[in-house]
Amino acid sequence: MMIKNKFAALGLAVVMTTLTLAGCGSDKDKTTDTESTKEPVADTSTNESSGDKKLTGDFEIQYFVGGYGDKWWKKVIADFQAANPDLNIKEMSGPKINEQNKPRWIGGNPPDFVYIDGPELNDRQMVEDGQLEDLTEWLQTGTNVDGDKILDLLTQAPQQYDGKIYNIPLVLNSWGIFWNKALFKEKGWQEPQNYADFLAVSDQIKAAGVTPFIHTGKYPYYINGAVLYPAIVSANNGDFKVLQDMAANKVEAFNSPAVLGALNKIVEMRDKGFIDKASIQINHTDSQMLFLQNKDAFIPNGLWLPNEMSKDIPSGFEFGFIPSVMQDAGQKVVANTSTATVAIAKNGKNKEAAKAFLQFIFSKAQASQWAELSGSPSNIKGDISASNAPSFVKDAAKYLNDANTIVIPTITFNADVDKAMQDATDALTIAKITPEEWVARVTNVVKKVAK
Repeated sequence: MMIKNKFAALGLAVVMTTLTLAGCGSDKDKTTDTESTKEPVADTSTNESSGDKKLTGDFEIQYFVGGYGDKWWKKVIADFQAANPDLNIKEMSGPKINEQNKPRWIGGNPPDFVYIDGPELNDRQMVEDGQLEDLTEWLQTGTNVDGDKILDLLTQAPQQYDGKIYNIPLVLNSWGIFWNKALFKEKGWQEPQNYADFLAVSDQIKAAGVTPFIHTGKYPYYINGAVLYPAIVSANNGDFKVLQDMAANKVEAFNSPAVLGALNKIVEMRDKGFIDKASIQINHTDSQMLFLQNKDAFIPNGLWLPNEMSKDIPSGFEFGFIPSVMQDAGQKVVANTSTATVAIAKNGKNKEAAKAFLQFIFSKAQASQWAELSGSPSNIKGDISASNAPSFVKDAAKYLNDANTIVIPTITFNADVDKAMQDATDALTIAKITPEEWVARVTNVVKKVAK
């Protein structure tokens, strides 16, 4: 389960809401082994940020370990250490590292480099609190270790705060719909490419005694992120400005025909008996386990799902993925994305090493490595089709880099409005309210927060 920083509210406040991510690895501070038997990597000791000087001194890196795991971080830090043997890298990681290091950030003695993901870290708040280095000028000409301009390599550009850049998106996640390719092949079910396909195959799935669709009722931002928001954009002729207007608390946006059209598609799924009735009361891991047991054919989720559930995936299970099934035939696929970013601490003691590390990680080679080791596309443009990344990651990357895909940038909703939308969607899926009542319930909250 990934934190919504990515969406801010979606608490991304979507951050995406403050939820607990599944973690792996130790939550204790660690010092990276300076010995490496990895393949030779580019030497960063003569990069733009450090000139001809070798990187020396202590260099502290803080990264949260959640659904993406820590394999990539271990590998890239070891490679960076091998390229800079005179640098003393101190690695701080784990599922609770943000909480553990919070006193250091508050006290003005933070690590040099930080990966902003997981609970207790919010990029906007860190900027407002003056904790992050202003990278605006450096990024204008900043290049990676291969000499490529970093800004030109990014799929999603950095968010700006009053025209300034403080953090750079490293991870590019997409919400979407998963299924088991092996099961579909065995049963002769067609993999959906649009809403009509989805309805047709769901009829077949239901007839075969399998529930077509399950979601995480305890955390309704899953169904909102992967189903409702893409459906709203599709109903709005592919224009995601309606979501941006909703995030700006414009009441008229919530009253648009696109919102009602999207909600009515969820009602259709409900009334056809496609939604597992158990959904309303279960959390992310429970719904994911039922999906992995082939008791439910489709599940809305983020790209971290396979990595998060890696220990529970049955033999022969093959993930299929599409960013959205809510588009009508002939419409473009809609991908609702989120990012996790990296930054340099304003009060960091080794900014030279931190900038060199930025140059090291934002390369096409690292894009492939991230995809292979984390199970999600990176925010670095590059063809990963020849990499060892899982097939669903390649499928996702293909969609996200396809000109025919409508990619929704990270959108932050007001926390109260986001909660109201989540609760209303849950109520809609079990027929407690109508689409019109969904709109009325949410707009009442919008009016209060917009005052």
